[in-house]
Amino acid sequence: MSEGRAGIGATLLPVAALVGSIVSLCVGTSFAKHLFPVLGAQGTVALRVGFAALILVAFWRPWRWALSGRDARAIALYGAVLGSMNLMFYMALRTLPLGVCIAIEFTGPLAVAILSSRRALDFLWIGFAVLGLGLLLPLREGAARLDPVGVAFTLGAATCWALYILLGKRIGHLHPGQSVSLGMCTAAVVAAPFGIAHAGIRLLDPSLMLAALGVAVFSSAVPYTLEMVALKRLPKQVFGVLLSLEPAVGALSALVILGERPTVMQWAAIAAIIAASAGAALTIRRAEPAPPLP
Repeated sequence: MSEGRAGIGATLLPVAALVGSIVSLCVGTSFAKHLFPVLGAQGTVALRVGFAALILVAFWRPWRWALSGRDARAIALYGAVLGSMNLMFYMALRTLPLGVCIAIEFTGPLAVAILSSRRALDFLWIGFAVLGLGLLLPLREGAARLDPVGVAFTLGAATCWALYILLGKRIGHLHPGQSVSLGMCTAAVVAAPFGIAHAGIRLLDPSLMLAALGVAVFSSAVPYTLEMVALKRLPKQVFGVLLSLEPAVGALSALVILGERPTVMQWAAIAAIIAASAGAALTIRRAEPAPPLP
C-alpha cells in the first residue's frame, strides 16, 4: 500500500509542478498588464526581464562554470532571441487577449516539432494548427476585432520561440543554470533600451519596481524552478501534452484577473491549437527535448 502511494506521489508531484508553473506564468503575465498604463509594455518587460536576470544570476551563480568564447557568443545570440521574444509578446498583449497571444505563439515550437518529423500523421496536427490560426488571424470578414499589429507582434514572438528552441540545442552541453541565467542577462540588455526610451524615470519608481519584481517572480523565477522539477521526472510526451494547456490557462487567468472574455470563435481556435500541440507532443518523435519555456 505504501509503495502504491509512493508511486502515485512520484507521478503527481511533477504533474503538479508543471501545472503550477503554467498557472504562475499566466497569473504573473496577467498582473503585468496592470503596469502597461504607467510603464507601457516596453517598460514592463524591461523591469520584468531585468529582475528575472538578477534572480537567476543570484541563484545559479553562472561564473562557477568555465565558458569558452564560442559558447559565450552562442549564449549571447540565444539571449538576444529570448529578449526579442519577450518584448514582442508584451507588445502584442497591449491589444490582444492573453489566451489568444499564447495560442498564436505556440505555433513557433509546434512548427519546429512538426518540421523535425516526416510522418503522414503530422499533417493532422498541421491541419489543427492551420484551423486555429485561420479562426484567429484577421484574414476574413468578422475577424477584424483582432488587432493586426498585435497579431504581427505575436507571430514575431512565435518565430523567436522557434529560434530559441533551435539555439537552445546548440548550448545544450552547458549547465542549464549557466545558459539560462546568462541568456536572461542578455535578454535584459536587449529589452532595457526600449523600456528606458518609453518609460524613462518611471522605471525607478519604488512602487512600480516592487510590482515588477512580483511579476518577475511569478512569471520567471517560480515557473523556471517548478518546470525543472517536472522536466526531470516526466516523460517528454506527458510534459508536452500538459504544456499544451497553457493557452487555455492563460485565457482563464486573463478572464479572472483582467476581465478579458474571448469569443466563442477564439475559444474554438485556442482549442484547435491545443489539440495540434498536444497531438504533436504525443506522436512526434524528437531527437532531443525542447529547452524550458522562456
